[in-house]
Amino acid sequence: MENQVLFSTLEATCEEAIAALSGTATAGTSDTEAASSRLLESVRLIQAHGRALQPVVRHFTMVYHHFDLDAQTPANGYRTLVKVVRSCVLYIIQKTRYVVANCDSTFFRVEHNAGELEAYCRALCQLRALMYLGQRLLGENGVEELYSTQDQGLSHSFVQEYMSLHKACFYGRCLGFQFAPALRPFFQTVISSMVSFGDNWKKQQSGIGRAALTILTSGKYVVDPELRGAEFERMTQNLDMHFWKAFWNLTESELISGLASIAAKTVQVNLTLTIPPITLRMPLASDPRLCVAVHPPVAHWGPDFIKMRLISDTLREGQDSEELLAYTGAEGSTGPTSSPLRLRRQKEPPSPWLIVHFHGGGFVAQTSKSHESYLKSWSRDLAVPILSVDYSLAPEAPFPRALEECFYAYCWALQNCHLLGSTAERVCLAGDSAGGNLCITMSMRAMSNGVRMPDGIMAAYPATLLTADASPSRLLTLIDPMLPLGVLCKCINAYAGVESQTVESNEELGTLGAFGRDTALLLTDLSQGASSWFQSLLDPVSLSVSSNRPPESARKAGNAAGNVGTNSGLVDYPEGFVPLRSEQLSEVRTPSALILKNPYVSPLLAPSNLLKGLPPLHIVAPALDGLLDDSVMFAKRLRSIGQPVTLTVIEDLPHGFLSLTHLSKETEQASEICTQRIREVFQQSPASANCARPTVDLNNHITPMTDPFGLARRDECLDGENELSD
Repeated sequence: MENQVLFSTLEATCEEAIAALSGTATAGTSDTEAASSRLLESVRLIQAHGRALQPVVRHFTMVYHHFDLDAQTPANGYRTLVKVVRSCVLYIIQKTRYVVANCDSTFFRVEHNAGELEAYCRALCQLRALMYLGQRLLGENGVEELYSTQDQGLSHSFVQEYMSLHKACFYGRCLGFQFAPALRPFFQTVISSMVSFGDNWKKQQSGIGRAALTILTSGKYVVDPELRGAEFERMTQNLDMHFWKAFWNLTESELISGLASIAAKTVQVNLTLTIPPITLRMPLASDPRLCVAVHPPVAHWGPDFIKMRLISDTLREGQDSEELLAYTGAEGSTGPTSSPLRLRRQKEPPSPWLIVHFHGGGFVAQTSKSHESYLKSWSRDLAVPILSVDYSLAPEAPFPRALEECFYAYCWALQNCHLLGSTAERVCLAGDSAGGNLCITMSMRAMSNGVRMPDGIMAAYPATLLTADASPSRLLTLIDPMLPLGVLCKCINAYAGVESQTVESNEELGTLGAFGRDTALLLTDLSQGASSWFQSLLDPVSLSVSSNRPPESARKAGNAAGNVGTNSGLVDYPEGFVPLRSEQLSEVRTPSALILKNPYVSPLLAPSNLLKGLPPLHIVAPALDGLLDDSVMFAKRLRSIGQPVTLTVIEDLPHGFLSLTHLSKETEQASEICTQRIREVFQQSPASANCARPTVDLNNHITPMTDPFGLARRDECLDGENELSD
């Protein structure tokens, strides 16, 4: 339906509803009369919002194609804003037509339908505010630029305005309206469980007890969507990072992982490996006769074991060897470990392919176990072993620990591919969200150190700009149950080290054991001295929006007109329009540390010499992702310097769709697209593969010039005595 037809239909439907309801508004009991009046008022407000939105949407449709990657990839945050508004209007039209057809019926539930249209009226009001914010971005940003990266206060005012806007309506009755219908029951279950989990967060309960309370108390949030929305808004703005870590890590619990394994594919090899921290000798990409020393990660607390998970659909040569099975024992174990793999006699030859995977989780949560469901499917469909790296998580392990561990794990995989069931003739990096970021930055690190580059990268919805810079797609975090901006800021600050001092010695640290907790506390202090140059870059800025809350009398007056509060002064809305304001006290630490502009944190800001020579990159992103513009702008950046890159945008799915692979047909198809992109990396012609492996100047790799931001230590480059490869 064309936009003009859509808004004309909304106008006509509202007129019909007003006429139908005007004749029934005074019938029935006092409660029915009140509900009928609310229903009628909601329709009138919807009609007003629709009239105001139509010219704004028309303006966006005239210009948003300028921000696409190309004509074959029509996707960017401005397009998505229009798409979300259309989804809301279409639902309102459907609901309003139902009201017109049934308002005279004896079985018509006036209270229920009044609540439904009130909720969508609030949602349309807030979407109208987002469209005005988007208009401001259009005026402030450069031509074809989706981000405002200039220090002109726009990003800070955007965050302040965002945090003051009412968001609860998007997590109540309207929850997930923009996504594929098959996913909406899932969101209702997850958000209800999350809110219930938050209720019991500070109670002195064991993990099992807290989970039981969560199940018992979640029912009230299913039957009362307004309460659910209000509580979720409060949580996203106020609860600390440890809550989110603990909730996201519920997927690691035996109960949930057991349920997930029922739906997941079975594989013959699923081993957890513990790799000791020893120096590796890697052949130089430019001259394999020479070696480069790759030392174990040392950031923040020094060398430590690294855990990985090997997944293979079939048992291959090397995967049942004594040498590999020795890595499956406890930390420090060097002897062989008994394994059922030894009982299997039939083995496939090594695969010429290998996937090295970095999981998502906002740099703060989850492990390979949370992602093994779709990894098993990938291993089966591609007939390839997968090594998934369990890197250390923030805030206990801020940047650059995870990057160091991923680089070391990649080098170890190349050197020990014969144990993994692969000859590693082709190696593909794969990761989602934070893992996508690590795929890109790890490749930059490999290039800077002269190590063999991967043959390609598949990055699903990667985070390429870890700052609070405003973009149209980030406006979507106002309505996104998977990636609210308040939570996104907490994750970014944790990875930057801003939240590194919040490590507490209590039971709520989730997967950290007692030793790990004490070690984290001790080494956090030690790291401040060892990395003082690093921490000195941090300059957290706290922006409180509580002062923007209007007085109670103003909020009550606004309620009578369908709005709450007054203009905050941060954005000049059209005269007569006031968006709804949050009644929740909130404080947000805007990600503003200088370290976030480090190219190994935000690769979108990397200089061209660090991006030129990256392997072919295949990005798969959902249109409804708050990080969509990260993908579009990074693809544009690579294309502008001649780097091979593809961008595939999928409709109607949220950020994190890979973790939802088995929930719907749409998410399964999206996972299959990721599989196909990985297959393209493995099947690409040698000529195209060579473009990802530029000639490396040996002399450049022993000077700081290739690593201007100080990530690589001098001794990570060539040792004094250059060794010849065997």
